Amino acid sequence: MGLFLKIEGAENIELDDHNIISCEFETDTPDDSDARSTDVVNTIKLRGRILTAVDGEAADDTIKIAKWSIVRAELADSYRKATVEVHSANQVVRKVHFPNAFVVDYTERYGDTEGVGEFSLIIRQKKDKFEMTTIDGGYAF
Repeated sequence: MGLFLKIEGAENIELDDHNIISCEFETDTPDDSDARSTDVVNTIKLRGRILTAVDGEAADDTIKIAKWSIVRAELADSYRKATVEVHSANQVVRKVHFPNAFVVDYTERYGDTEGVGEFSLIIRQKKDKFEMTTIDGGYAF
């Protein structure tokens, strides 16, 4: 199975299954609602590895995610286009696109035995644009 992340904005960010360990998509509405709520939140949670560049290859794009996570909310670049794809057996199992994604949480963790760091990224579609979230899948690539 392959997991792929593409972020488009002031600079493009791309991570693949070498970096990404897991991905979770969540649509959340208030638990106390008695009918379909308009208070919908779409969230993607990614967990992965921070890889070290070796033999002159370029560093992975996790540094770009860290930099995006600290962009001030007043700046237009705090919102970017984000697409996550899940591939299996030459099929796009799922493709989720947030046209107005922003970083909710970003963490990095390092230890003295793992050899590489780990990251956790939580992005969310802008609340007043949640209906612009698209979900596709079930086709060959």
